[in-house]
Amino acid sequence: MTQSERMTQLLDLLKKQGSWSIADLAAHFAVSEETVRRDVRQLEGDGRALKVHGGVRLPDTQLEGPYRLRMREQAEAKQAIARAAAGLISDGMTVLLDSGSTSFYVARALAPLRRLTIITNNLAIANEMVGRADHRVFFAGGEVNNDYRATFDAGAIAYTRSFVPDVAILSMGAIEAARAFLDFEPAEAAYKRAVLDRMRRVVVVADAVKFGRPASVHVADFAEVHDLMTDAAPPADIAAAAQRGGTRVHVVSKGRDDG
Repeated sequence: MTQSERMTQLLDLLKKQGSWSIADLAAHFAVSEETVRRDVRQLEGDGRALKVHGGVRLPDTQLEGPYRLRMREQAEAKQAIARAAAGLISDGMTVLLDSGSTSFYVARALAPLRRLTIITNNLAIANEMVGRADHRVFFAGGEVNNDYRATFDAGAIAYTRSFVPDVAILSMGAIEAARAFLDFEPAEAAYKRAVLDRMRRVVVVADAVKFGRPASVHVADFAEVHDLMTDAAPPADIAAAAQRGGTRVHVVSKGRDDG
């Protein structure tokens, strides 16, 4: 049986039963659990399944559709950027992961690490990290934005500001030379802006599509961001502005930090 045939049958099983454990799927298909996990990762990247602790289920499209769509956009670049960003993090660190889709991929890339303290305002990231490798996971509660699967309100801000993370991983919607880091959703931008000064190191993860993209809400200046992880060299004006502001640009190729 090919992988494509197996994944088609896996989806049929989920449609009939709703959820399956990884172990039961491995037994059903007579393959290893790692093979099933690879299939599940691919299905999740396509928005067709949702990984949960020890298993997989169909996604709730009403709640997760917009977020899953963003995960599929530039997915290969985001995953490479995420692996490089994870290389900046060591066992035992305290890490803030925001609500961006690239930040979710960073959460996955942290799998080899131990004893992390994770703060997040994103439900999908909290679910991904909880119960894994001695990590402590703190969710910034508040009203959940359905499109972003995240909290942005005053309660979420106050809770997040009670921590002093070693590293903050922030996704961005756009990057310009004159206005630096921007986003589209005012509440999301306000959350990020409000917690910046608590972070020891701010790392922005953004694929090259974000360069020069028009956006309307300011999040941070280059002087407030230590590192920019991306998959292609930025335009000359953005590169110059980043250098003036002290932001180190890491250009990632095939999952490595080449910057």
